[in-house]
Amino acid sequence: MIVIAGSASPKLAARVAKQLGCPLAKPELKRFPDSETYVRVGAEFGGEHAVVVQSTRPPVNDNLIELFLLLDTAKDLGARRVTAVVPYFGYARQDKRFKPGEAVSVRTMCKLIERAGADDLLTVDIHEDWIMKNFATPAYNLSAAPLIGRYLAKLKLHDPVVLAADQGALQRAKGVAVEFGADHDHLEKTRLTSTKVLTKPKRLDIAGRDVVIIDDIISTGATMVEAARVVKRYRARRIYAACIHPVLAGASLKKVLAAGVQRVIATDTIEHRTSVVSVAPILAGAIRGSPWAA
Repeated sequence: MIVIAGSASPKLAARVAKQLGCPLAKPELKRFPDSETYVRVGAEFGGEHAVVVQSTRPPVNDNLIELFLLLDTAKDLGARRVTAVVPYFGYARQDKRFKPGEAVSVRTMCKLIERAGADDLLTVDIHEDWIMKNFATPAYNLSAAPLIGRYLAKLKLHDPVVLAADQGALQRAKGVAVEFGADHDHLEKTRLTSTKVLTKPKRLDIAGRDVVIIDDIISTGATMVEAARVVKRYRARRIYAACIHPVLAGASLKKVLAAGVQRVIATDTIEHRTSVVSVAPILAGAIRGSPWAA
């Protein structure tokens, strides 16, 4: 087995290779003057299982093209099997046709990854689990919530509550909380008048308690900022923000911290300075446990 490090995920690829105890290939990458991508993988695979680790963080399109080239090159150089590890799956939020004529973009990305040479795919906390059904080949969505929970357990939080920003994220909050015996809840909006909406925790009193607000992605930070303001209003002791995918576009991290958040805790599905939790163990475990691993 050989792990190939895409330029969007060099640290994660190295961690996966270390967990698997296998070599790490670091491809040569450059851009031509017209912005075309050049990739050279300095290895012959000769029947090996190749694992391409490449997140599709911004710039999403450049990283996708690199992913396609790495998958195709590994297969062309003789890999017996090619596994695509796409920790953060770009275009996943374009999963429905909301207006007539719109592209269902995530479906297109699934087709392109398969066509490029992926025999199977691993991703982490994709926007909707049913997206995986777009793949004709084996595709698996792994959860990083337990890893975040184990990290939080080390912080010795005071009477902690893991709070989902909305009901849709409640299962993720539960997955985090169960790892260190914390309570979990979600924020609920109640319309009081035509112009006034009350947002508060659904059932728990959070006054004087450390609160961790969990979401799958922090992109612009707007959802997390609003949640932090609500939690602050209900007199939380300290506020932490946690996410799987730290997109954190522009000044979003600064805005989140300015809203009263002590720290932002994220995984390395996107490599960022907030990425203190590595998803390498669950990726390596899934690869090692697969029937085709060798």
